[in-house]
Amino acid sequence: MSARSIPEHPTFVTGSEEKVWRRACESLPPGSIVLPNLRLTDQTKDHEADLVVLVPEAGVVVLEVKGGAVWHDEGGWWIRRGGIDECCYPVDQARDAKHALRRYVEADPRWGSRGQIAWAHGVVTPNAAFAPDFAVPELPRWALHDREDQAELGRRLAENGWGLAHGRHTPNHDDVELIAEILAGRAHTAFDVNADAEARADEADRLTQEQMVILQVTRLLRRVEIRGGAGSGKTVLALQKAKDLSRGGGDRHAERVALLCYSIGLAEYLKRAVASWPRRHRPAFVGTYEELGRLWGVPMEGDDASDFWEVRLPQLMAERAAELPDGQRFDAVVVDEAQDFAESWWAPLLGALRDEREGGLFVFSDENQRIFARFGRPPVQLVPLVLDHNLRNTREIHDAFGPLAPSRMLARGGHGPAVRFVPATADDALDVADDEVERLLDEGWDPGRIALLTTGHRHPEQTAQVERYGKVGYWRSFWEGEDVFYGHVLGSKGLERSCVVLCVNEHEVRERARERLYVGMSRATDVLVVVGDAAVVAAAGGAEVARRLGLATT
Repeated sequence: MSARSIPEHPTFVTGSEEKVWRRACESLPPGSIVLPNLRLTDQTKDHEADLVVLVPEAGVVVLEVKGGAVWHDEGGWWIRRGGIDECCYPVDQARDAKHALRRYVEADPRWGSRGQIAWAHGVVTPNAAFAPDFAVPELPRWALHDREDQAELGRRLAENGWGLAHGRHTPNHDDVELIAEILAGRAHTAFDVNADAEARADEADRLTQEQMVILQVTRLLRRVEIRGGAGSGKTVLALQKAKDLSRGGGDRHAERVALLCYSIGLAEYLKRAVASWPRRHRPAFVGTYEELGRLWGVPMEGDDASDFWEVRLPQLMAERAAELPDGQRFDAVVVDEAQDFAESWWAPLLGALRDEREGGLFVFSDENQRIFARFGRPPVQLVPLVLDHNLRNTREIHDAFGPLAPSRMLARGGHGPAVRFVPATADDALDVADDEVERLLDEGWDPGRIALLTTGHRHPEQTAQVERYGKVGYWRSFWEGEDVFYGHVLGSKGLERSCVVLCVNEHEVRERARERLYVGMSRATDVLVVVGDAAVVAAAGGAEVARRLGLATT
């Protein structure tokens, strides 16, 4: 190639951009440099330049590439995507990016007193043709490079369009090299554990989106239970199902939907996720079972006794549900982490449906995360579907807790550090766990990516934060993600952090210890540290988990 590309082998979102990049590199004069997909953020907005062309003795030209069908009429510029005509602003994009990049270069100390050089902008439409006499005030024809101009693209960029440079002097070879160096950014060679975790999270998000197909193939079913182990993406699917039902579309009418769960922490996440959707896509209700009762005016006695929560409360809610006017009833109910619901809780939910026999009920559950004594299935027939892929945890973490999962799952997460077990007595476990948190901070992890979870009594910091902020404020701190989170496995289902220090601060194995261990270990997506007495952990998890953690129990 005549011109040099930085990077040498870029990737492109569209074939049109790659086609123009290749043509420019092949036809520009020697010594020219092409910078594709250049992004810059300043105080006003985010800018993106499809191509920045640096030509010695000519100037810098910033190009916006629009592939496919592009045209201009009295309404402005238009492009067709997926059969839909959309308004677009190629000239504004190229011009804004040009000015932002010029300011960035000239503000760099390395530019010094070189002064202002020639910067221009243009638009390339490699698939669309425009008449030779096409003219609009914002873009001279010689700055528009259409399908018929592609054969001479390099010459046009090197020779034409410098009227847009407003008389500034042309750059020499040294200027061009320096501009390329400035726009390429300064090197940062330190390994960033947070960036590595973010990349794994992005891949997990992509895999979860692929899994959305299960909602498409079941869209005609009205009573479904989706079962899946930790990391299978159940919560994302529950959110998407609530969104699909609420917005309707096609031959489906928009439905009035309730999206429920048990824990306050998970409810806060659901509310935050839903708040970012367009209003017409939001469920009519999002929150905990208790919050739904409060919405209906059910008095909460403030009594933690199970007979109120599992007997009296559902009785009162069932009475309220029977009295609801049609406008306050639901077409469908979506329940996440349904294994936490008592059997008596389902009657009020079914009673709140406009059509109790045919109304939608979509349940997402993992029976092995049943760490409360209650577990009640809905008293209706549900079509069971199973998610058997773990998408969120690294393979090392999944391998460690895999024997605790409800069924054999295929690990599709990336690789990460080995799971670490740190021996400690039950009395010393909290102090040792605190030391492990400090170790993670020293390794470069952001505080907001770290959680310390206990299986026995709560960490003093958790107790202090609940007293200081209240339960809702405490859980909001989890999602704000600014500091280390201190929690308990009982409230952590459906939640995750990059790094989890699981503190097994118990002297002996208690009821549902296996389930608690499963929940705690599976909350970590990237780094898992288990602290506790090896004998207690082995007794709770079983021989296979003990082997995978490398426990010495004798």
